[in-house]
Amino acid sequence: MDRIDRAILRELQNDGRLSNQELAQRVGLSASPCLRRVRQLEQDGVIRGYRAVVDPEAVGRGFEVLVSIEVRRDRATVEAFEAALQDIPDVIEAYRLFGSPGCLLRIAVADLAAYERLWIERLTSLDGVSEVNSQIIMKRVKEPRGLPVGPGGQP
Repeated sequence: MDRIDRAILRELQNDGRLSNQELAQRVGLSASPCLRRVRQLEQDGVIRGYRAVVDPEAVGRGFEVLVSIEVRRDRATVEAFEAALQDIPDVIEAYRLFGSPGCLLRIAVADLAAYERLWIERLTSLDGVSEVNSQIIMKRVKEPRGLPVGPGGQP
């Protein structure tokens, strides 16, 4: 990956709706070579997709919670737990961790009552779950803005 590919990635992370013409201009290429590079980055799996960033409040999911969960650590239980998470739309991110806790979730719901229902009806009832700890997000201090793609992790 050279400096132009990294520039393309930076620009698309900042604005995934850029036209190819605008992107090419920003990275110093003509349109055809720029499009070829973008297609190659997509084909190689470097660019995994494009998304809209949605305001959680606007869609009734402004109450966000980070949840740490302990799950019994045998393969079948962990696999069943991870599969069950796929069917819970309120879980918007999930990570299996080394050490304790075994899993970290980011959940987005309408309000505290909705989270309490989810906690009682779904999270604590999943097989193998022994502990559920919740941290309510007070304020988002830094939004996800993409990955640093410069050499050595520079922006």
